[in-house]
Amino acid sequence: MANFLPFITVGAQIIGGVQQKKAADKAAVAAQNAGEFNAQIIERDIDLFERQRGVLNAMFSIDQRRAREIFERDVQGTVRASTGYAGFDMSQGTPMTVLRENAREFDFQTAIGKFDNEVQNLQISDAQEESRLNAELSRKEGGMAAASSRASGTASLISGFGKAATSAYESGIFT
Repeated sequence: MANFLPFITVGAQIIGGVQQKKAADKAAVAAQNAGEFNAQIIERDIDLFERQRGVLNAMFSIDQRRAREIFERDVQGTVRASTGYAGFDMSQGTPMTVLRENAREFDFQTAIGKFDNEVQNLQISDAQEESRLNAELSRKEGGMAAASSRASGTASLISGFGKAATSAYESGIFT
């Protein structure tokens, strides 16, 4: 039985190295899969941001149309009705000045609304790019963890073979 002990030791060291390599390879696959899964979840946010942009722009369009209608009906219509009722000529003088001033103010408010909408669209684009970069980072982190696990497994395999060779040499198996 004593003659088989060195063979058993060498075999156990080789098997241990192989098992560590297999475990490291499984960990590598799991790390790669986790990185990809996280990236896909992050990328889902990009689509949600695009939907948010669509809602934002649709609401902006509706608000602009309603604002024009309200301006024409409530503001300019009131000026026309008041001056006409009072018997003033609306084609010149103060009534025309008031109508023009109202129109300039409306144009200014419309420009502010457009600017605010553009800023919100830029913020959405920025959030989309951040999500895209986070997804890429997640994939790279998964790849790094996988490579590290594979390297660790290879090192364990080499170490197992090295220990087995050392044990075999010291026990005189090769002589």
